[in-house]
Amino acid sequence: MISGVRVVVAGSSGLIGTALVADLRHAGHEVLRLVRRTPAAPDERGWDPPAGRIDDGTFDGVDAVINLNGAGIGDRPWSGARKQQLRDSRTVPTDVLAGAVAEHGVASLLNASGINFYGDTGSRVVDESAPVGAGFLAELCRDWEVATAPAAAAGARVVLMRSCVVLSPAGGLLGRLRPLFSLMLGGRLGSGRQAFPWISLDDEVGAMRFLVEHPDVRGPVNLAGPEPVTNAEFTAALAAVLNRPALLTVPALALRAVLGQAAEEMILTGPLAVPAVLQEHGYEFRHRTVTDALSAAVDR
Repeated sequence: MISGVRVVVAGSSGLIGTALVADLRHAGHEVLRLVRRTPAAPDERGWDPPAGRIDDGTFDGVDAVINLNGAGIGDRPWSGARKQQLRDSRTVPTDVLAGAVAEHGVASLLNASGINFYGDTGSRVVDESAPVGAGFLAELCRDWEVATAPAAAAGARVVLMRSCVVLSPAGGLLGRLRPLFSLMLGGRLGSGRQAFPWISLDDEVGAMRFLVEHPDVRGPVNLAGPEPVTNAEFTAALAAVLNRPALLTVPALALRAVLGQAAEEMILTGPLAVPAVLQEHGYEFRHRTVTDALSAAVDR
């Protein structure tokens, strides 16, 4: 375990990035934030991914780069243009950062990816040794990870952080579901038998810091709770935590009508993934069950 690391974070303004920056600083690490505008604070550095530009001196003395870039996946249907935007918003910044890591000899690149790398696994439990699955999201995650190749080729430690649904009190999926359950309009989605990988915000951020501080970990790492559940089990847990019934069912047909392919790959199917690498290296989860994670988020 190492301490006092100098870290560059790209994508620091979102839900996860904001929490991660605060957590890293609380742990004694120095954080520089990449911004796509004129820097307005001492800890900011400017960059323009489409132009391949990053401010001079950004990587001086830097030990690790964390890349959290990527446009929102589930906020609209996937037209051809939207799919390209989703791909470009991930692969272009990753390619730029991987090249910079290689050029400046940065020791580590921790790059965001998605748990949907594995596609739909049904009831089959998968860990980081599983191959890429089928579908748009799986291909997107694969291409996202491939864009880190220049950093790996230069000898940098590359960590591929395959994240899933993050349960946060500040927003995200839980922020959208909680009002529905409070109005007794909550329920399972489709059959409810599909896998629903989850992780608490505390463990999402804690795992990322763990990966910064443990240079012996490299390659794919599942950022997911240690006890995976189905959508029906998640729904029941949320209803219990909120003390509300979950009597309704949102038909698969309705979800497909609204979100199309996005519903099929994000909501109606999923990977039953476990965090084998984190557990093997001794990461201690703050929230081991979905009920613990939901209770912590709701109580804040």
